[in-house]
Amino acid sequence: MNEKLTNYLNGVFAPYEEVKSVTELKADLLYDLQERFRELKAEGKDDETAFEMTIDSIGDIEQTVQEVANLSRTLERQVVTNFSGSNLPDSDFAGVTARKGQFKGSALHGSDFAGADLTGSSFKGSDVREANFDGANLTDCSLSALDLRNASFNKTILVRTNFSSSMLDGAKFIGVKMTDVKLNTTDLSKTIFENCIFDGVEFNSSNLGGLCFDGQTFIGVKFGKSALNEVTFKGATLKNVSFPVSSLTKKYYRVIKTVCFDGAMMDKLTYASLKGMGADLTKVTVI
Repeated sequence: MNEKLTNYLNGVFAPYEEVKSVTELKADLLYDLQERFRELKAEGKDDETAFEMTIDSIGDIEQTVQEVANLSRTLERQVVTNFSGSNLPDSDFAGVTARKGQFKGSALHGSDFAGADLTGSSFKGSDVREANFDGANLTDCSLSALDLRNASFNKTILVRTNFSSSMLDGAKFIGVKMTDVKLNTTDLSKTIFENCIFDGVEFNSSNLGGLCFDGQTFIGVKFGKSALNEVTFKGATLKNVSFPVSSLTKKYYRVIKTVCFDGAMMDKLTYASLKGMGADLTKVTVI
């Protein structure tokens, strides 16, 4: 009858043999079932009755095993995430789950983070040149004092992500929606933005000189004390966008006049604010 109990559990656990914790659960459960079966036999039950009562005593075990397996698989996909001070150029982190990971002072040049879940991770003082963050989740990540030159951010998830004092020359943000992102004291003059949506983004004391934002969308964006000379917003949509009024010196008025808004659409408040600064809005549509 022990063999019959073993065969029964083998059938229940067959879909989850590769999950370590489920295998351990199976061994523990087999021991408990054998004990229960012996108790029932000692009470005078025949083999078949004792077997049925033993199986009934564990309830819907298949659902329990499935839940344990699903939880275990999730945990097993998560890796040890303290890579601070590591020398890991060209590493493959594609698709990993590494929430709240630590990548401080690390050499990560050319590493692949495509599709990785890096929620809440911290990158500081690291070499992340030419890294691939395509499709990665960088929600609540801190990226400060980094070398991100020529890094790729294609359809990357950027929510409350903080870029600070980092080098982004040649970095590409393609098809990205930035939500409540902060770009502080960062030179973005050679960064590439294409088909992006900026929602609640703050550009603080950053250099945006010469950037092309043509055809892109800005909602609730703040350009706080940022250099805007020769920036183009051709065909862009601007809603509730604010510019640094406190910096309205003669020099700033001259800079605003170099910004191109041809074909842009903007709400009345943004329009009025820019008009008061002397921006050329002759080819703008008010919405």
